Amino acid sequence: METKGAGRSLAWLLATWGVTRLVLLLFVFKVWVFPGPDVTSDVSVIYRGWYEVLRQGTFPLDDVTWQYPPAAALPVLAPAALPFLSYEHAFFILAFLADALVLWLLVRPGLRSGRSLRGAWVWLAGVPLLGPTVYARYDVMVTAVAVAALLAGVRRPRVMGALTAFGALLKVWPALLLVGCFRRRAWASAAVTGAGLAAVFAVSMPGAFAFLTFQRDRGTEVESLGALVFHVARHFGWSGQVLLNYGSIEFLGPHVDQVSTAALALTGAAFGWLLLWRLRVARRTPTVLADAAFTAVLLFTVTSRVISPQYLVWLVGVAAVCLTYRSSRMGAPALMVVVASFVTVLEFPLGFEHVVASDRYGVLLMVVRNGLLALAALTAGRRLWRATVTPLSATPLPPEPARPHQTPVSP
Repeated sequence: METKGAGRSLAWLLATWGVTRLVLLLFVFKVWVFPGPDVTSDVSVIYRGWYEVLRQGTFPLDDVTWQYPPAAALPVLAPAALPFLSYEHAFFILAFLADALVLWLLVRPGLRSGRSLRGAWVWLAGVPLLGPTVYARYDVMVTAVAVAALLAGVRRPRVMGALTAFGALLKVWPALLLVGCFRRRAWASAAVTGAGLAAVFAVSMPGAFAFLTFQRDRGTEVESLGALVFHVARHFGWSGQVLLNYGSIEFLGPHVDQVSTAALALTGAAFGWLLLWRLRVARRTPTVLADAAFTAVLLFTVTSRVISPQYLVWLVGVAAVCLTYRSSRMGAPALMVVVASFVTVLEFPLGFEHVVASDRYGVLLMVVRNGLLALAALTAGRRLWRATVTPLSATPLPPEPARPHQTPVSP
């Protein structure tokens, strides 16, 4: 009966995935038009422009919007593998295949004894709630690498290390997957793979690490947590502006530098907390690798100067890995991320003009979305700490062994 129930659940899962993904493809192929700004322009204009430069064997050094590690060149160049399609259509198909790969990776462990398909359902629901933006950015491809790394970590630490390093060279954040890893082989594999790939890119293509300078000069993007200060301040006469800067819509003007510095300080504090957690870990539960990765990605996303809509794809993917374990305590934070995904599509692309204008509806969307992410980060951190760090005063003493009744023996 249990096997039969699992079969029905899997059938519903696959059918629902097929329907929702078909809808996403219809939107990005523009069979149906999704309301709001055209989210596919990043592929048809920006990615396509980078593609033409990268084909010449160099990075787009004259474009400050190129803010990605060197391996990001691979997904941008990948549509060349489908020459019978236009660049845009080939990219959308590859994003769709990456989405399918993540589902397959989550279903496999979900069918094992003691595991769960909840993770697959989180991925199933979270991705379409973000709208067609998911297939119009390369983040779904990076997330596929990250999910594969986390799932490999339990039994194949070297594979996890290699995939994590590769993911970090795609978009930096997968380096956070190692936060909860206590196996030296994974760290060594990540170091060797990362150094090797970085050397190959540095030697073969000029400007492989120019992105570091472009990232440093970014300001406070209108969808970030810190931006709420200026969304509210505009209603009280703040004299700054909202402009396209370094490839995103940012606040520019008085006190922006201070808020950006405060965001960096919060990121530093998050790093310090994670370091303290590693030093205090007392119980390495089966879910610690995924739970710690989810918490770390949440913390660094919330404290970032930029929270683009596609960042939610990372959170949904890592949350889904957590929930492949029945014993994971990340159910509530994962649900908050899924709800935040829905609010995200309401603000971009549907309500982005309201966000840029900082009107009441736009501010409300930002308060709700970023509030959900902040609450998810705090909840995940609290649950991770309680599950793995035991205060010395609360450590129970081991029970004394029972002593058999002894009969006195006469001398």
